Amino acid sequence: MNAPFPSTAPSHEGSERPVLKLLIAAPRGFCAGVDRAIEIVERALEKFGSPVYVRHEIVHNRYVVDCLKDKGAIFVEELDEVPDDAPVVFSAHGVPKSVPAEAERRQLLYVDATCPLVSKVHRQAERQIEKGQHIIFIGHAGHPEVIGTMGQVPEGRITLVETIEDIAELSFTEADDISFLTQTTLSVDDTREIVEALQARYPHIVAPRAEDICYATSNRQAAVKQIAPQCDLVLVIGAPNSSNSLRLVEVAQRLGTQARLIQRASEIDPEWIANVSTIGLTAGASAPEKLVREVVDRLGEWRTVEEETVATAEENMVFKLPRQLTE
Repeated sequence: MNAPFPSTAPSHEGSERPVLKLLIAAPRGFCAGVDRAIEIVERALEKFGSPVYVRHEIVHNRYVVDCLKDKGAIFVEELDEVPDDAPVVFSAHGVPKSVPAEAERRQLLYVDATCPLVSKVHRQAERQIEKGQHIIFIGHAGHPEVIGTMGQVPEGRITLVETIEDIAELSFTEADDISFLTQTTLSVDDTREIVEALQARYPHIVAPRAEDICYATSNRQAAVKQIAPQCDLVLVIGAPNSSNSLRLVEVAQRLGTQARLIQRASEIDPEWIANVSTIGLTAGASAPEKLVREVVDRLGEWRTVEEETVATAEENMVFKLPRQLTE
C-alpha cells in the first residue's frame, strides 16, 4: 500500500527544498478522436436531455466517465440495458456491426462516436473482404477496438495476431490471398517488428494503403522517446485498460527508464521520488490536461518543481461531429 501523502512538504533543515526537474511531453493527453467522443455525449445530453446511455466507457478514463455521469450519462455494457425510448452513444473504440444492427432492429436512437481513424480501418477491412482476402489483424485480444474491427467482417475471414510468435502458428500458403491491418493504438516499434516478420513469411501479403496506427499514438510515443533518456522516472497518466497509455509505459521502460502508470496524482508514492532529480510526465490520449496539472501540483507539495515542456510535434487535427447532432 502506498505511503500516505504528507500534508506539507518534507522539511530540510538548513536548506531549501531540493529541486525536481519535470520534463512534460508534448503532445500528450486528449487526441481529436477523444475530444470528439466526449463532445458527442455532451451534445447528445443537450439535444435529447438526460439520461443518455453510453455503451461501454466512451473513452478509457475514469475521471472523464465520472464527469459525464454527473451530467446525466448512464454507462452500460450492452444494448439490452438501454430502454427502448432512450438515446444511446457507441464508444470511441468502435463496435461490431451486430451492435448498430441490433439498435436499428429495436428502433433505438443511436449516435456512433467511433473515432474516424478506427472507422477508416473498418472500411479497409470491408474492402479487403470484398476482394476475397483473408485478413490478419495485429492487435490485443479482448480490447474493444479489436472486438469492433473483427466484428466488421464475416466470422472465419479474419485472424488475430498479437506477437511475432503467433505468426509461426499461421497456416496460410503462397496460394492464399491474405492482407493485414492493425489496431490504431499499438506500439509503433512492436508493430513494425511483427509486420516485418509477417512480410518475411508471406511476401505476397497485402499491406494497408497507409499505416493504421493513429497519429496521436505515434506522436505520444515519439515524445516519450525524446524525454525518457533524460529522466530517472517517467509517469504516464492513463487507465490500466488504455492500450495507448500502456504502450507509453513500455516505450520508456525499453529505453532503460523506470516508468509507472497512474490514474490520478493521489496514486503517487512519495518514496518514488526520494532519490530522483528528473521526472518525465505524459498522459495517454484519453487523459485530460486537468490530471496533468494535478500531478504537477502534487509533486510541488514535496519538491521545488522546475517545469520544462519538450515538444516533438504539433497537433491540429479536428474531426466533424455526426450530422444528427449538428443539424
